[in-house]
Amino acid sequence: MGGVNESNDYIREMGLGYIDAEGNPVITRTLLQGGIVSVYYLGTLLGCLLGGSVGDRYGRINTIGLGAAWAILGATLQCSAQNHAWMICARLVNGVGTGILNAIVPAWASEISEHTSRGQFIAIEFTLNIFGVVIAYWLEYAVSFMDNGWSPVRWRFPIAFQIIFLLLLLLCWAFPESPRWLCKVGRNDEALFVLERLRGKQGTDAGKAEAELNDIISVVELEKKTAKHTTYFHMLFGLGSEKLHIGRRVQLVMWLQIMQDWTGIAGITMFGPIWALYPESSQRTLEEMDFLFASDSPWVWDAERNFALLKEKNTGMTTNIHAGFDVEKIQDLSTTHKEI
Repeated sequence: MGGVNESNDYIREMGLGYIDAEGNPVITRTLLQGGIVSVYYLGTLLGCLLGGSVGDRYGRINTIGLGAAWAILGATLQCSAQNHAWMICARLVNGVGTGILNAIVPAWASEISEHTSRGQFIAIEFTLNIFGVVIAYWLEYAVSFMDNGWSPVRWRFPIAFQIIFLLLLLLCWAFPESPRWLCKVGRNDEALFVLERLRGKQGTDAGKAEAELNDIISVVELEKKTAKHTTYFHMLFGLGSEKLHIGRRVQLVMWLQIMQDWTGIAGITMFGPIWALYPESSQRTLEEMDFLFASDSPWVWDAERNFALLKEKNTGMTTNIHAGFDVEKIQDLSTTHKEI
């Protein structure tokens, strides 16, 4: 959404602000802009919870297909949005589909991979995830020059582009089902067949599939005995897990993810092109940014008020700064304004 948030047509279509006389976008409804961005993550949260439940009931492959189809619907609604209400609903739908995929794909990958290569599978998956973000940013940059930034393609096409990869995920039924899930629903013969195809059954690989199948069956039987302690609520607080410390593990994973976002990466990903996360600083030069950040206050409105005063007192601001205008003078002007 970084490049999308900078699109002139998107800002006009969603009613987020206006384009000033110099052709620069000005965001006046920052809460709406942030809400459109963040509602997607609400959808992914709901999708993750849904994906785990559906994956246990109907299988990993069927759930991957469901998540892909749901995300395609959401992406289609997004790229065709005509107003902010439409866009909010579309991003919520798209987020649910993405959440389903985020929950079930790593589980499926870990269950079909051998224990010696499981970490590599997960690492490759998240590497491709980041690679997708890179593609999205370069794509948004490439279309940003169309029609001097006014073309609807600037924001509709990057959103729609994800549909190509989601359509490929609909080929998921060509891949093997999780042997662990097959054992869980009593289809042990099918699980053995899948394991033999994945692990081999000749030469040094002989007996690997049978041994792994026995291990899976033992774990599945143990889980059936403690099924009442495997709900989301029990796992969150570790109720009934005793020395397995399930709650501790779940809380650790959750807070690692939360603290990762607290580093600021989520903000940069969503609002990267918008200078310093200030929507009002969009399209300003670095020289103008010196005045914006001359304020000692962390609040946007104080920074804007101070910026307007300094710009009024220094009409030749940009020219002077390019010529070597001293930054200390800016700070002095700011201090003088506060004393007044």
